Amino acid sequence: MAEDQVPVYYEDLALLETQFDEVDREILAKQYISTAPLYAKRQEVISKIENFWPLVFEQSPPDVDRYITPNDANIFAKLKSLDVKRFEIPMGPEKIDAEAGDPRSIVIRFEFDDNDYFTNSVLEKKFWYRRSIDGWSGLVSEPVKIDWKDAKDPTEGLTDAAYAVFEARKKAGNMKKKDFPAHDKLVDMIENWNADNTSFFTWFGFVSATRYISADESAQANKEYKQRQDRRSKGERVESPEPEEEDMADMSGDDEVHPEGDELAQLIAEDVWPNAIKYFTQAQEMEDMSEMDFEDMSDEDDDDEPIDLRALVGKGKPKSKPSNDEPPKKKQKK
Repeated sequence: MAEDQVPVYYEDLALLETQFDEVDREILAKQYISTAPLYAKRQEVISKIENFWPLVFEQSPPDVDRYITPNDANIFAKLKSLDVKRFEIPMGPEKIDAEAGDPRSIVIRFEFDDNDYFTNSVLEKKFWYRRSIDGWSGLVSEPVKIDWKDAKDPTEGLTDAAYAVFEARKKAGNMKKKDFPAHDKLVDMIENWNADNTSFFTWFGFVSATRYISADESAQANKEYKQRQDRRSKGERVESPEPEEEDMADMSGDDEVHPEGDELAQLIAEDVWPNAIKYFTQAQEMEDMSEMDFEDMSDEDDDDEPIDLRALVGKGKPKSKPSNDEPPKKKQKK
C-alpha cells in the first residue's frame, strides 16, 4: 500500500450504513404522517364494501398466504376491518427525532364479526422496534390472549402456552427465565408441532426472533449505540458489542411459536396494508373471469351439477401451501 493511501475500515462502512438508516427512518416517519389522512379516507370508503378485507387476504402475497390454513381462511372470512398504525410517531406538529419514537414500531389491529372460533371482536398485535445491549435490533412483541371457543383453536394450544409463559416471566421479573413447568410444556409442544399445519394465528403468540427486549434495556442500548456512533464520526475506532455465551443460549428460539413473526408483521404493514386496493381489485378481476368460465360451462351442459362460484372465485376455497414454499420446519424432538 502506498504511503499516501488511507486504509478503509469496516467501521467507516458501518457508520455510513447507520446514516442511511437514519435517513430512511425520517422518510418513513414523514411518509406516515403525510399519508395518514388518505388512509383514513380509504378506511371510510372500504367500510362500505362487503368482504373487502377477506378478499384482500385471499389475494395476499405468497409469503403471507403460506401461513393461512383452511381453518384460518374460514376465520378470515369474518374479518371486518384491518388497521395499521406506527404508534410511536406523533401525528401533530412535533419534531420527528429519536425522542419522538421509532417509525418501525407498529400495531396491527384486526376486527372480526361473530365467528365460530373465538369470542374476541378485536385482536391487536403490537410490535416495538428495540435494541439489545449486545447489539441486536429488531421487532419484539407480547403474546395476545385469544379466547378460543371449545375445540376451535387452530394453533392447538400454542398461543395459550406462549401467553402463559410470557405472563409467568413477567410476574417473576425475569424475561429469560426457563426453569419452570409452563416453559417446558411450551418447548415440548413446539418440538412436536406439525410445521406443515402452522396456523397464521400462532403469529399472535410471537415474542422475538431472538429474545424479548425490554423498554429499559432498549433505552440503555440506544444510548450506548449513539455514543459509539458519535465517536466513530470523529474518526475513532470503536468495536461493536458482541453477545455473551449466556445471551447466545437465550437466543436459541426453542420457545418461539412463530419464528418468522417479525417478518410477517412487516409484510402486513408494508405490503398488504398499503396495497389493499390492488389486492381487492385482483380478486374482483378473478371473480369476473370465474363468472365467464361458469357461463361457458353452463352453456355446454345445463344438466351438470351446480358449480360453486364462490369456490371458483376463491372466497371460500380451502387454502393450501405449495410443497416447495412451506414455512421452515420447527425443531423435532430427538
